This record gives sequence, structure tokens and C-alpha cells, in this order.
Amino acid sequence: MSELFSRRTALAGGIGLASGMGLLASETLARAAGYQEDQNAHAPGGPVARSLAASVGKGAEYSLPPLPYAFDALEPSIDAETMRLHHDKHHAAYVKGANEALAKLADTREGKLDPSALSELTEKLTFNLSGHLLHSVFWAIMGTGGREPVGELAADIQQQFGSHAKFKAQFSAVATQVQGNGWGVLAYEPISERLIVLQARNHQLNVAWNAIPLLVIDVWEHAYYLKYKNVRADYVKAFWNVVNWSAVDQWYGLIKRRHQDPAHEEHGH
Repeated sequence: MSELFSRRTALAGGIGLASGMGLLASETLARAAGYQEDQNAHAPGGPVARSLAASVGKGAEYSLPPLPYAFDALEPSIDAETMRLHHDKHHAAYVKGANEALAKLADTREGKLDPSALSELTEKLTFNLSGHLLHSVFWAIMGTGGREPVGELAADIQQQFGSHAKFKAQFSAVATQVQGNGWGVLAYEPISERLIVLQARNHQLNVAWNAIPLLVIDVWEHAYYLKYKNVRADYVKAFWNVVNWSAVDQWYGLIKRRHQDPAHEEHGH
């Protein structure tokens, strides 16, 4: 494991979904997984950690991670045209918005812009950065990998929700019932060490401090309208066909280990 992994164990702080602040410590999290230097597919965290690493450029600017499969790979559940527009247009716009907000905040600190705009710029950063990071997780937890949880995640869902079916019913209802635009989120809450299901309105509202997203579904209309029109429930039902549970389990395993034992290293432990 690279020295970078050892130095960046701030994973213990997570990338929590934070009300009014979006996802925390994204750059630290991505680099902690070591994927800026190590693109090994078998390294800890799996596809989600790789996607988050790719969401931050070398100069600490945010960047659009590549879609880890072809645009038509999720058909018929999610059509190729939706995937193309969603990734290349909508997600790219959040990356652009986050970087623009950071640049203007820097200019404001240097006295180049009126500080009266700080509130607006901070809100722009929160909205766009949260959208960027949630999408970076979203692409990575889809693909192929079976229709039920695996490994440690399967056991914890069984223990905490009663069964996979009960969890799935709760998550589906929560996602379907989001008011307006937003997300359904299965998250790890590290204080209580439990799994929780949340709604996020827009990208950054009505969420819980320090809760770390594991499995997310985008229920903004741009994520499904071309195929499902206004019938969000049909889209949510189809989403389960393309969840890559192996990717979710790998990500969960890394997050859980780092929070329960931040000093833990991968060297034979």
C-alpha cells in the first residue's frame, strides 16, 4: 500500500453528507484510498473509491470522473441517451459550478470581488460540490454484480433492517417520496455505527451530519424522464436491476474499517 494511503487516514472523518455543506473531506477521502497513484482494481474501496479519486484533479480542482462502463451498459433499465446527457452534461455542469465557486471565493479573499456575494458563492459551492460527489458515487455503484447485497453489508442489512426485502422496500419508498428533486441514500452513520436511509433534497438539503453515502439513487427528473416520463416509481424499481452490490460492499468495508479503527493498515491485517 502506498505511503499516501498511510498519510491520509482522515477517512475517519468521512465524506459525510452535511446539511448546508454538502459532502465533507472529498479530496482527503479520495486520496486516502491511494488511487491518485494506484489504479489497481483490487485496492481497497473498489469502484467507488476510484471514482472519488478521479473526481479531484492533481491541482485539487474538481474533475469529471469517467463513466466506468459504456453508455448503453445499463439498458434496458436506464437508457443510453439518459446516461450520456446525465454524465456528460448534468454532472459536468456541477463540476464546472464547483470550480467556478472556489475560484470566486479565492478572489473574494484577495479583495478582488465584493464580499457581499460570499453567501451566494458558498451556496453555489455547496450545491455543485454535493451534486458532483453524489454523482461520482452514483456511477460507481451501478453496473453488474447481483441483485442482493453481499459480504459484510449483507449481514449488517439483515441485522439492522430485518431483511434485504425490508431494506429495499424502505429505500424505494424514501427515494420515490422525495419532494421535488433529490436523492435516496443508504448511508453509514459512524457515531452509532449503523446504516440509515436518508433523503437528500436537491443535493445538499435534509441530510445528516457525517453520514457517509454507500448506495445512492438520483431521483432528479433528468435521471429518468426520457424513459420513464413522470413515473418515478418505475424508475426506482428498475434501478435495483443495475445495482452493483459488490462495489457497494467494497466501499462499505473500507469506510467501516477506517471509522472503527483509523490506525488500521492494510499490511496483512
